[in-house]
Amino acid sequence: MSKFRFIARGLLASTALVALNVAAAQAADDAFMTKAKEYIALVTAPVTAWTGPTTGPKAQGKRVVIYVSTDQRNGGAQGAGDGAAEAAKALGWDFRVLDGQGSVPARTSAMTQAIALKPNAIILGGVDAKEQQPVIEQAAAEGIKIVGWHAGPQAGKVEGVPQVFYNVTTDPLEVAKASGLYAVVDSGGTAGVILFTDSIYAIATAKTNAEKAAIEGCSGCKVLSVEDTPIGDLANRMGQLTTSLLSKYGKAWTYSIAVNDLYFDFSAPSLVSANIDPASGYPRQISAGDGSVPAFQRIKQKQYQIATVAEPLHLQGWQLADELNRAFAGEQPSGYVPPVHLFTPANIDKDGGDQNIFDPGNGYKDQYKKIWGVK
Repeated sequence: MSKFRFIARGLLASTALVALNVAAAQAADDAFMTKAKEYIALVTAPVTAWTGPTTGPKAQGKRVVIYVSTDQRNGGAQGAGDGAAEAAKALGWDFRVLDGQGSVPARTSAMTQAIALKPNAIILGGVDAKEQQPVIEQAAAEGIKIVGWHAGPQAGKVEGVPQVFYNVTTDPLEVAKASGLYAVVDSGGTAGVILFTDSIYAIATAKTNAEKAAIEGCSGCKVLSVEDTPIGDLANRMGQLTTSLLSKYGKAWTYSIAVNDLYFDFSAPSLVSANIDPASGYPRQISAGDGSVPAFQRIKQKQYQIATVAEPLHLQGWQLADELNRAFAGEQPSGYVPPVHLFTPANIDKDGGDQNIFDPGNGYKDQYKKIWGVK
């Protein structure tokens, strides 16, 4: 065999191998996109079935419950508190809200004030349990029952803070997956994404890591940057940050994903100043929770937001009350994890979206009243 013929065969073999690798990569990309589309179809479908508890203790009698909100400007914390207040009324409990006003010292002050009121229970409304662990330990030592909403990175027990009976949340990893994969699907597998988070909250960090993983599962997508920006100071920071990022990344920045809707409350003025079209321009903005009223309105009006993975806030408020009722009765938590639901322009008028909230039509209030034996 001549030297040239040997080289030619080698080149042909190399070309064939490259072609096989390209075909395999394309097949993997196609499979990933198919699964992403199937997942988005699942999380945008109507929520009609009740998958929560059907048994539990009857109402445990009159109690005093304090809801300590991380920040009443946060639509999620406010909404969960509204649901808990409604459930508390059904149970015959006295219910009061204290506002943590978006800062660590103010949250500590609110927690201390709550303890001084000598309630039967405290609900952590978005207050990070590890951040407030010393005060939580003090409350528990005084016999106060404690449950949380978004008090830790996952539903159930909060690692390292055993005094929290149960932390109510949807699965933050599924919330993040839904937001990340929606960017993948909406972009046709070409999204250039900036992630916005606040690392002071464990649940925000968990979401951001999962968003990043969802985006990076798509070979044609890219995470451009992770921006760690305090939620409590967005009014002062988000406008200038948006302008700076537009200057740095330009047209490469096609999608934003934030850990909650509040980030987008303050990015719009900078997008307007940059002459970004509110309906079809880029970046297209997606929130991984919580489903605030302004977010629903932005999606409906096509004003700088295309989706939110909304929490069923009122349902979660009822679950908070149910978990407390179980704690008062000396029983175990329910273990319930509410469903993940993605709102987009295509389904924004369903599942409570017409009222600017995710309120699933699965009869959760009647289910809980039946458990408690109340009307």
